[in-house]
Amino acid sequence: MNVSESARSNPHVLNQRKLELLEHVETSLDAQDSWRKFNAAYHEDDLKFMRFLIPPGKRVLELGCGSGRLLAALEPAYGVGVDFSSKVLAKANALHPGLNFVLGDVEDPATLAGIEGPFDYIVIADTIGTFEDIDGTLRLVHQLCEPSTRIIISYYSHLWEPVLRLAEALHLRSKQPVINYIATVDFLNLLDLANFESIREERRQLLPRRWLGLGPLINKYIAPLPGIRRLCLRTYIVGRPVRQFPDRKFSASILIPCRNEKGNIESAILRMPRFGSAQEILFVEGNSSDGTYQECERVRDAYQGVWDIKVLKQDGKGKGDAVRKGFSAATGDVLMILDADLTMPPEVLPKYHAVIETGKAEFVNGTRLIYPMEREAMRPLNLIANRFFAYLFSYLVNTRLTDTLCGTKVLLRKDYEVLARERGYFGNFDPFGDFDLIFGAAKQNLKIIETPIHYKARTFGETQISRFRDGWLLLKMVWFAYRKLKAI
Repeated sequence: MNVSESARSNPHVLNQRKLELLEHVETSLDAQDSWRKFNAAYHEDDLKFMRFLIPPGKRVLELGCGSGRLLAALEPAYGVGVDFSSKVLAKANALHPGLNFVLGDVEDPATLAGIEGPFDYIVIADTIGTFEDIDGTLRLVHQLCEPSTRIIISYYSHLWEPVLRLAEALHLRSKQPVINYIATVDFLNLLDLANFESIREERRQLLPRRWLGLGPLINKYIAPLPGIRRLCLRTYIVGRPVRQFPDRKFSASILIPCRNEKGNIESAILRMPRFGSAQEILFVEGNSSDGTYQECERVRDAYQGVWDIKVLKQDGKGKGDAVRKGFSAATGDVLMILDADLTMPPEVLPKYHAVIETGKAEFVNGTRLIYPMEREAMRPLNLIANRFFAYLFSYLVNTRLTDTLCGTKVLLRKDYEVLARERGYFGNFDPFGDFDLIFGAAKQNLKIIETPIHYKARTFGETQISRFRDGWLLLKMVWFAYRKLKAI
């Protein structure tokens, strides 16, 4: 089928620029496989990172899918690819009979209207620079989205345009059609215009060649570093649809891990506000020596009929073990952690719940470092260390975090269940219980937001944190997260 016949088979009328693009795609189709082998290091790294962003078994739509190579590599449970070339889609169907391919222009409303959604992920890989109306097309995509849908846009950095043109001239890269090289800041603006928000931005590949193994080594460990990453060839933006749900009502499960906190147990109940459509409180006791477990049981029985209280005893050790045990027994829509020392006031929990309930974010992290705190609430050395680690962890999870060790964490139970199922990627690495959730949320591309609290001094008991031992553990955590979230 020649280009004119291919264009006629698509009822949407293509403009001159797209007709030229279609001609280029179809005339160069047979040569693409050899070019892909010639630049294998570049393509392998790109596929590897896309597979990191999109777990297998999801519902995936790719706009501008070509021969379906990327879509197939993502191993979707339901995969749909859209392309405007019947010749390219004939090849895609032959190579990947288990996927679904749609002939049409992705900027044509009729094309998108005929696709059965919604999707978990919508991928626009290297084609967005050919769009005539980027924000208009992104607005059309909303009809195929759920609130949890993620849109992933990958493209070449505009800084590399002269290098790529030179590579074409030297026959180190296949000749490309004219595209728009768009700066990242402009993409973010276009997403905003289309009612999407960016929740993650990654850059990869300083050396898109093997060079006797030097290229992959540099791309894995050096390219992701702050400052240097701005020079990378590839940019990946992960966005989510902006939607608010002012009338949505969620129930809440408040988990209170406690060890040697006997004097705070009843206070937690007396100070607990009413919020959400329903509430349950789960005390998870960590083998205390001061009778905390017995106090939890007494409080449960004393407030029976007033509060829905469950008391669990840890099998293992550490707050992380307590969080996993408590969350596995929780039944509420929203899961919340309240430290038993009550330095985070229980009275502000409704504020955290509302952030999730209204859709402003999908993971809420408390921060003690915005408002002035009470005297002796945090020792000076702890404060300095918190600031230092906040910078490192903000870089690692692509979100500004000022206080990763604040005990208050809030997320939807359905998101936690996905996190728990995919925990094997990180393993059982976190004795604190904070980073298992933060890193898991980052891996899932959840919208993370911090909410400040007025941090109070303890009124009972002593801190169970060792500054130097736990500081060393945090440094190990930074290296662990770098390998798992950056050095992919």
